[in-house]
Amino acid sequence: MTDADYERLTAFDEGSFRDPLSRVVHAQDRVLRVLRDDGVADFKTLESSAFWTDAQADGSVVATGRTEVPNALAESGWEAALEHERIPVISYPYEWTFSMLQDAALQQLRLTRMALADRLLTKDATPFNSQFVGAAPVFVDVGSFERLRPNEPWRGYRQFCELFYNPLLLQAVANMPFQPWLRGSLRGISPEVTRSLLPTRRRVGRGAFVNVVLHSRLERKYSNNSRDVTGEIRRAGFNPKLIESQLTKLEKVVGGLDWAEASSTWSEYTDRSHYGESDLEAKASFVREVTAAVPRSQVLDLGANDGYFSRIAGEHAEYVVAVDSDALVIDRLYRSLRAEGNRSVLPLYSDLVDPSPSLGWRSQERPALTSRVSPDLVLALALVHHLAITDTVPLVEVVAMLRDYDCEVVVEFPTREDPMVRRLLQRKRSGLFDHYSLESFEDALTSRFDIVRREHLPSETRHLFHIRPR
Repeated sequence: MTDADYERLTAFDEGSFRDPLSRVVHAQDRVLRVLRDDGVADFKTLESSAFWTDAQADGSVVATGRTEVPNALAESGWEAALEHERIPVISYPYEWTFSMLQDAALQQLRLTRMALADRLLTKDATPFNSQFVGAAPVFVDVGSFERLRPNEPWRGYRQFCELFYNPLLLQAVANMPFQPWLRGSLRGISPEVTRSLLPTRRRVGRGAFVNVVLHSRLERKYSNNSRDVTGEIRRAGFNPKLIESQLTKLEKVVGGLDWAEASSTWSEYTDRSHYGESDLEAKASFVREVTAAVPRSQVLDLGANDGYFSRIAGEHAEYVVAVDSDALVIDRLYRSLRAEGNRSVLPLYSDLVDPSPSLGWRSQERPALTSRVSPDLVLALALVHHLAITDTVPLVEVVAMLRDYDCEVVVEFPTREDPMVRRLLQRKRSGLFDHYSLESFEDALTSRFDIVRREHLPSETRHLFHIRPR
């Protein structure tokens, strides 16, 4: 590749434009961060700190090293460049579960507190600064670390409350899922809105009185006031000990939040009682053989449930993304993977009928989930009947969705005689799903795919297909 080609393939990340001192750049398959002005001095202080050495060693901050600034960017005033290890798949907090958001929050607080010991601080506190590599949270916004300024408070506190603490608190005490809120507003949930949503008896305890009630009162008091509150705090002397105390208290509060798990639609689906042992063995063997047939860089498991088949795919693929619309089963999967130290299976919460769209500034700041995955194999097991019957998506549309990934697929089709299909049809008006048949499904498949292999499971009510796009 010539220098001109390299420069042509260099582009700013659409989600990295708010910090004038630091921007993420994609240069073909490399991830760079360019710095200027105080950003250069901040990183120089950061890289010479004991905190940085420890955070790089334990992997809590994305692996980072210095590199050359691309010529076109140097001419634009960018003075230094870093290269980051690439995150396999980018995910966003509205695709995480309670435990994932909680772990990212605790990591944010811990890293900020550890950096403080070396007179560094994070300038913000958003979950968008974190990613997951499998079940391991990784802090990726190296540009967030700045030198500690005398007598200044932690500027990330409000953002931490709006995007971490308030969403977690509402789910913990009111069983209110945070994902729709964070998808609906990238700014998070304000203290005032959180206060109004909390039951009155829950406004004390778990840090709610200080971080929600008092916080909202102060916001109302000063929102239309011209007073320089930050300046007043600085003049009063907000020293590092106060910041450390604030961070420590938040760690204790956030770590103590617990989502009282209720049963969900498919949370007890993991016993697989609807499968005979022979069916399950045949299905596992089919998935294993297809996955192992050729090298797989990324497998996407749609409707992953407890991750049983994601783990099988992970035996042969470099990386697996396990997606399900039930936050509880995905949370359980995450905690199981976390306990194993698994960094190759990424569990995500997403509804295929309503997936994460492009959001934010110019609808480009946070790309759609479908544009952030690049599978070379999709698993669609125990999924088609739920989409076709529960969500009334025509079979041709289900197949079209699978074709959009432009890769090989392993898909399962249960016939009308299957116990689960009969259960779903009982809830529907008679005659509404007369089109749901194996013949109709095969017609839809062969219009867009070639069938490489098919297998009739021993129960005789389920069929597996390995298909390849035409």
